Amino acid sequence: MISMTQRDLLAAEKQVLAPAARIQYFDIVIESGQGAVLTDLDGKHYLDLLASASATNTGHSHPHIVEAICNQAQKLIQYTPAYFANQPAATLAQRLAYLAPIKGPVRVAWGNSGSDANDAIIKFARAYTQRQYIVSFTGAYHGSTYGSISISSVSLNMSRKIGPLLPGIVKVPYPDISKKPATESLSDFVNRMWQAFKLPFETYLPAEEVAAIIIEPIQGDGGIIKAPNEYLQRLRQFAKDHGIVFAVDEVNQGFGRTGKWWSIQQFGLEPDLMSIGKSIASGLPLSAIIGRAEIMDSLQAPANTYTTAGNPITTAAANATLDVMENEHLVERSQRLGQVAQAFFQKMQQKYDFLGDVRFYDLNGGIDIINPQTKEPNAVATTKLIYRLFELGVLIISLRGYTLRFQPPLVITDEQLQQVFDKFTQALAELAAGKLKLPPNADQIGW
Repeated sequence: MISMTQRDLLAAEKQVLAPAARIQYFDIVIESGQGAVLTDLDGKHYLDLLASASATNTGHSHPHIVEAICNQAQKLIQYTPAYFANQPAATLAQRLAYLAPIKGPVRVAWGNSGSDANDAIIKFARAYTQRQYIVSFTGAYHGSTYGSISISSVSLNMSRKIGPLLPGIVKVPYPDISKKPATESLSDFVNRMWQAFKLPFETYLPAEEVAAIIIEPIQGDGGIIKAPNEYLQRLRQFAKDHGIVFAVDEVNQGFGRTGKWWSIQQFGLEPDLMSIGKSIASGLPLSAIIGRAEIMDSLQAPANTYTTAGNPITTAAANATLDVMENEHLVERSQRLGQVAQAFFQKMQQKYDFLGDVRFYDLNGGIDIINPQTKEPNAVATTKLIYRLFELGVLIISLRGYTLRFQPPLVITDEQLQQVFDKFTQALAELAAGKLKLPPNADQIGW
């Protein structure tokens, strides 16, 4: 039961908050956070396996980042970077350019969220190529502005009732390895998915009129799914052969989440453009698009300027975030703890037949809950499980209705991770024993 304080606050908020503004999961009001632990208004603690949708890779209220924000706030909170430079942003632009997995001169442009960063990819790609079409993938989540929502396809609620969406968008099937039949070889799967990719180009979509192909090398909201290496190699070569801008979305999967600075580095490939956000400023509203100079120079202001994008507070937080990532070796930590988490869930997979595919790309996991008899996704069991974990003090949500989203802050300690495993051990045993029930709001949970 939640306290009257939380209940009253949630009830009052419900009277004025639009339904489209929040995905429903648990009745909780988050009061504070420290590292990988959140505390609600009741004073109850939760181990955080969501990291604010992978936006707080450095954890909650990291002292170095808090200090940077406070120090900057005492000097200058905001003066629009659309007109004048500020020191934190100028420094950050140089650091991001250095970290970008792109050879040669690069440029950086600011945004407020991953959504507008992906809008910027559309703008720069069209300006540079003088072409109109943008190719994206099923299962993609690129954001909620009109451009980014047009290239997304993770939920019908992102297109229902709001069309027409942006014209010139063509969507092709993402090579979702979790849906590969057991009888099909990886090579045959890649060939089949590649034929599906080429079909539009062979029937109605002239390659010479395509401005960009944008992909999440590892899909986040689509289920924590990594594209097969061979597929992405072919995709990159196809884009190069046809003069198409190859763009990658690193908003969810960047900043050490996959054990590399950027998920595209898992494939040894270079993008032409990349969007980043979420964890860039440890959750403060900041994003960026980084790309080859010749592409980024194709537009002039104010084609991609925003009043608050790249402001002193958010860029100071981002500089401090990079400090923490580097000084605390969080990229390497993601690799090590990711292996530990993968081993635990693979062990549980051997014990429980309702655990389907287990995918871990370092501290970044997707665990499918299935019906043991049919092998089909089991959204009911998934909802029971995440709600029980919530009761036990672990915050985790589902993707696609049946995939557990395992993305804790990269600063989670070994001891805290073991506590998570202990809670999972209990909840999985209770699910297997038929002891778990659906929560009261089960029909509203998730996407």
